[in-house]
This record gives sequence, structure tokens and C-alpha cells, in this order.
Amino acid sequence: MLDATSPFEAQTAKVDGRAEISFAHRGGQTRLAHLYQHEPLRVLFPAPANGDIPQAALVTTSGGLVGGDHLAITITNEAGSSAMAVAQAAEKVYRSTGEDCVIDVDLNAEDGAWLEYLPQETILFDGARLRRQTNIHAHPNARLLAGEVLVFGRIGRGERMQSGLVRDAWKVSIGGRLTWADALRLDGDIVAQLDHPAGLGGAASMATAVYVGPDAADHLDYGRAFFSNCEDGVIGGASLVNGVATARWIGADAQILRKSFADYWAGLRARIMGYPARLPRLWHV
Repeated sequence: MLDATSPFEAQTAKVDGRAEISFAHRGGQTRLAHLYQHEPLRVLFPAPANGDIPQAALVTTSGGLVGGDHLAITITNEAGSSAMAVAQAAEKVYRSTGEDCVIDVDLNAEDGAWLEYLPQETILFDGARLRRQTNIHAHPNARLLAGEVLVFGRIGRGERMQSGLVRDAWKVSIGGRLTWADALRLDGDIVAQLDHPAGLGGAASMATAVYVGPDAADHLDYGRAFFSNCEDGVIGGASLVNGVATARWIGADAQILRKSFADYWAGLRARIMGYPARLPRLWHV
């Protein structure tokens, strides 16, 4: 059995996984309108809890990503539809011998749609090289909540990410106009950047939640109040730029940060849409 971080596997086991999911509002309900999937990405449709919206569960069947792998995820909620895409499990990015692992995420919310994109953690092994681009295209009357969580190393095994590359970038367009862009880049000596007081101050994980909607400004106070009572060991803040409400976390304990992220998400979806203040069962498995 090959070790998942071996040079041989990193050179030969490249994948090009794709998932395209579209939901439409038809007959008074949100229904699946289009599905395309190519290994190692698979899409499942678990039954949502009572009172909640349809869900698409994203599964990476390869068990993790190595240098040279590429995943492309496109999710579209057509006019008036409401649905969530959630990852089945954390994504692991293994050590690379030189090539980058690339993940492209495109999220599209049309007029009156509600779209949630809720991945679980991306766990970056020492020596991993990740380039991820998340593009959001929202109609001015759409609402969209998306997030990401990064963990710098196999924390449960006492390991930290020492070197590699992390480039995690966002672009948000509302009504066809670019309104917000952001990028995190850590390169080379990762641990020095994680530990530096002007960097992440010793954090082992970080998270971002982005909300786009015509009422984004109405929820800024929620974010600021949330972080004023944040869990010990987690630092965060909320901001608003050009109709994009952003929340960010950094923390030395990835599990505490995960809980804080989940609590914020659950409260915000309930506040905005009146949905149950909870995350899908998959999040807790």
C-alpha cells in the first residue's frame, strides 16, 4: 500500500474532479435541476431535517488531495430557490513534491435565491501546496452565505504545518460588478508566518464566513456582538464592505474555532431566513 504522501503517489495520482449542481424553484418547491459529477467528487442528497432546506453533500472519494490534483465545484441556485451544499467530511491536502493542489469554487445565486456553501475543515499537512479560488456571483436580490475553515497541520497528532504554500482567495460580484476581493497567502516558512505577532499570532486554524445580500448591513451588529462574547482562545471580528458582510476567526485550538464558526453560522441563517438555528447532521458526524 502506497503512503499517501510519497513522491511516487504525488507524481502519479493526479485527479480532475468536478461537480456541477443547480437547484430550481418549481411547483412551489426547490428541486434539483442539473447534476454533473466526475470522480473523485461525488454528490449525495441526504434528507434535510424537518423545517430545513434541500441539501447537497459533497464527497471526495479519493480520501485527500496531493500536488497536481484539481477540483472544480459549481453550484447555482436559480431564481427563488433555496438550498445548501455541505461537505461530508474534512478535506485533507497532503504533502506535495512541488506541484500545487488547485480548488476552484463558483457559487451563483439568482434573483431571490438563498444559497449556503458550508465546507468542513481543509486540513493542510506539512509541505502541502494549496491554491483555492472561491468566486461568488450574486443577483442584487439574492442572499448567499459561504465559508471556509483552514487547519494548519494534523493538530490531533501534534503536528503543525512547517512549510508549503497556502493561497486562499475570494472574489464577490453583485449584479455583475466586482464588489469585494480578498486573498490569504502563506508561502515558504509557514510556521514563522503563523507564529509571528504580525501574522497569525500562533494560530493553528482560521476561518472565514461571507454573507452577500441586500440586507447585509443589517447583520453587522450581530457579528460584532457575537465576537464580543467569543470563546476563550478564539479571536475574531466582523466587517462590512460594499454590501459584503465578513466574519473571520483565528485560534490556537481548531475544535474551539470550529464550534464558534458553527454557532455563528447557525445564528446568522436563523436571523436572515428564519431557518432552524442548526447545522446539518453531517457537520456533527
